[in-house]
This record gives sequence, structure tokens and C-alpha cells, in this order.
Amino acid sequence: MELPKLLLMSGMFLVLGLQQRLLNNIWNIMKFNDLFFSKEKYFSVGIEEESGDYYVSIPVSNRSVDYEEYYRISEKEYYDHKDDLSQLEYVAEECRKKLRDNDLIIKPGADRGIPI
Repeated sequence: MELPKLLLMSGMFLVLGLQQRLLNNIWNIMKFNDLFFSKEKYFSVGIEEESGDYYVSIPVSNRSVDYEEYYRISEKEYYDHKDDLSQLEYVAEECRKKLRDNDLIIKPGADRGIPI
């Protein structure tokens, strides 16, 4: 009777291991290139080189690490503000309030950070 539990647990560890490898591959493939950074407002705007997607990123922190969350923005949003990317601050504020979670490029894990 213990054998099925052991097999199930081994399968769970296998799945968790595959998920970790997939996440590692995502980070190795994606190349985030900041085109603008605001020290005062704590956000950046850039392009993900492999996909050509534009993004706004904000710094976040959890119990273990500080990192950035990247949110996809439309080409229209980018080009509407291309001459003054600081105007995209409203997008960063929406991201901090989690109003744009559907636009996250990389979905956060269970220990999601809070905006800095």
C-alpha cells in the first residue's frame, strides 16, 4: 500500500523538477533590454529582444530576494509615449496595484514579491 504513495510522491518531484527546468529555460531565453529607467518612480520601459514585446517593469521584493516583474504593454502604448517614456508611469502604478496581472510576461511563484 505504501508503494503507490511513493510512486505518486516521486511523480510530484519529477513534475516539480521539470517546472524548475522550464523556468530556468525561460530566463535563459528572454533578453530584457531597458530603454528607459526612472530612479524617482522606480520603473523601467523596454523591449524583450527575442519576442519584440514592449514592457514596463517594476521592482518587487519577497522574503528571499529583490527582483523585477515584467508586464507586456502594447506597441500602441509604447509608440504613443515614445518621445517621453516617463509618461508610462501610470502603467507602472497599475502594475503595483496588480491591475495588470494578465499582462505579466513571467507569472510569479507562490512567494510573490510586493512592490518596492
